[in-house]
Amino acid sequence: MLLALLISNSVGNILVERYQGVPTEERLHWRSFLVKLGADNLKGAKNEELLVASHKSVYIVYTVLGDVSVYVVGKDEYDELALAEVIFVITSTIKDVCGKPPSERLFLDKYGKICLCLDEVVWTGILENTDKERIKRLIRLKPPTEFN
Repeated sequence: MLLALLISNSVGNILVERYQGVPTEERLHWRSFLVKLGADNLKGAKNEELLVASHKSVYIVYTVLGDVSVYVVGKDEYDELALAEVIFVITSTIKDVCGKPPSERLFLDKYGKICLCLDEVVWTGILENTDKERIKRLIRLKPPTEFN
């Protein structure tokens, strides 16, 4: 199961966070742990260079994309290889929505559309869609709230 998906800016402020099966009292711990992990290891990392960690029998794959950092946490069948596929779909979808690796401003400008895409990629802790064209078609079917 995918336990968490977090996206933060370059100074560690959370822009998007999604948890599945993580008790509320543990979310603050995960949030601070992941941001500290990124602060310690993502300085100087290249765009979309994947880094892997494990903590409390779960796997963590994280990367930097433009001015944002993306963290995916999974357990059981979502090991580091499965999480690498998940994070690849997420980063490529964000790049498609933004047109390039995003600055924080561009990410926030496209926030609504990015969230719709994230819902199509990961739903209730399970990887749903990996095909970018299918994701684009599915988000067009959502209620008309365009954030361009």
